[in-house]
Amino acid sequence: MVKQPEFEVQKRAAASAAVAEITDGMLIGLGTGSTAAYAVSEVARRVRDGLAIRAVATSKATAHAAMLAGIEVVELQDFDRIDLAIDGVDEIDGQLRAIKGGGGAMLQEKIVADAADRMIAIADASKRVRQIGARPVPVEVLPMAQALALRRAGELGARAVLRCKEALPFRTDQGNLIIDCHFAVINDPANLADRLARIPGVLGHGLFLSEIDTIYVGVAGGVERCDRP
Repeated sequence: MVKQPEFEVQKRAAASAAVAEITDGMLIGLGTGSTAAYAVSEVARRVRDGLAIRAVATSKATAHAAMLAGIEVVELQDFDRIDLAIDGVDEIDGQLRAIKGGGGAMLQEKIVADAADRMIAIADASKRVRQIGARPVPVEVLPMAQALALRRAGELGARAVLRCKEALPFRTDQGNLIIDCHFAVINDPANLADRLARIPGVLGHGLFLSEIDTIYVGVAGGVERCDRP
């Protein structure tokens, strides 16, 4: 049997701890990405054991995986709130401010997070940082705003790059584009979030500064929990 890399073990442990908070009757939000995939797998296991829940997904890929695993998936447009959301992060600091969007679904993830009574982040130990900003901040933009958004992001100090996949522009589930904004340092995340949001054509960005209530971090030998004060 091939031994899993330590960071994969940590992701699975964090996901299991978060999913343990789900109880019968909940409407839950399922995130997107490699860490969130462990949460989908763990929810599916509990559903097979009799847990009665419904889920909204933050991407078509997550919805497909959840349905294949036997989880009842519903559309968020029919609900104004959900009980609990679980998702991964690209990086997160001690104040539970995070960068998300590596999987290209941060707009849907932010909608689900805002609708949730509680948002739980899950991560391996490498995602915990002293100051966010080493990872790029993804920004979802309307296609017609591509050139403008690239220029305006550059004026904010970013090295702004259009995300591509197989030499073609990456498209979100909504058909929009993503600009990855690389900043040398982010000293004032709240101000940056506000300025990014003001760029015409920007639909959402990957700065999650107040949405996360709790994080479970997989570490060597277990899981650590941190709650927003």
